[in-house]
Amino acid sequence: MAVMAGFQSMFVFRRIGKRLLKKTQNTVQLSAVLIMLCFFSSMLVTNDVALITFVPFAIDLFSMCGRKKQLLITVVLQTIAANLGSMLIPPGNPQNLYLYSISGMGMGEFVSIMLPFTALSFILLCISLVFIKKEGIELPEEREVYPAASRLRLSIYIMLFIVCLCAVLKLVPHYIALLAVIICLVIFDKRIFFRIDYGLLLTFAALFIFVGNLARIPVVYETISALTDAHPFAVSVSASQIISNVPAALLISGFTDNYVELLKGVNIGGLGTLIASMASLISYKLYVQSADAEKGKYLAVFTFINVVFLAALCTLNAIL
Repeated sequence: MAVMAGFQSMFVFRRIGKRLLKKTQNTVQLSAVLIMLCFFSSMLVTNDVALITFVPFAIDLFSMCGRKKQLLITVVLQTIAANLGSMLIPPGNPQNLYLYSISGMGMGEFVSIMLPFTALSFILLCISLVFIKKEGIELPEEREVYPAASRLRLSIYIMLFIVCLCAVLKLVPHYIALLAVIICLVIFDKRIFFRIDYGLLLTFAALFIFVGNLARIPVVYETISALTDAHPFAVSVSASQIISNVPAALLISGFTDNYVELLKGVNIGGLGTLIASMASLISYKLYVQSADAEKGKYLAVFTFINVVFLAALCTLNAIL
């Protein structure tokens, strides 16, 4: 979280986005770049960071080129792209990191499980571009000028990012990664300590306590245990629709050791309702705060497309 905050403070992701958008000539190309930025970047920077970075970027760009009618569908597809792209590897989202940690899976096994679903998601996103009306655009010169990024500071964050990835891949002990980040921030960039979302960290701690206590209630334990033993994938998908996929992963992991089905269920279960993935709430909040936002239409379009994607990925799981 600290390393991502450091990259964001230097507008690294916005700079990358600007370079990719220079050659776009119509709304379909513009949307495609914005959607795929979310899809691929979420694999490494998490779905939350991808949406926090690129949804406001999309709002600004569509406003500047006067094509706001295409914004709603673009933000919906950006949200789906971030939620589905992030499922390929452990750093993509919190439930992946958690399940990768407790399951004992290797990186190769993890990726091989999620690759078919990620590939189908990519194909479906490409097909979904037909819903975007093709209109010519001319992006004006962006008025926002980003401050020059220090090469030393950028190099430090790239190094720390690599160290964090090595910790996730179990190549470096977690405490080494933690110490490296803390020491470097203390020396080079103390202000980043104030940009970390400590509330989110406390939320995860509270979820662990809640799940642990819930599992001690005999009726709850017996009911969830029986359902999970018989249908771990279906229970994971269903629970995600109600309590979101991260709490669902924490809860259900206490009742099953079938981590493969649980992993697929909570990732695919991020589709569906608006609260199925907390990241979806981020883009919804950002969209409704924009000018001329259509809240009701957004929810209707979001739910419809999510259900279609959810049905397709569940069908693939049944086939596999």
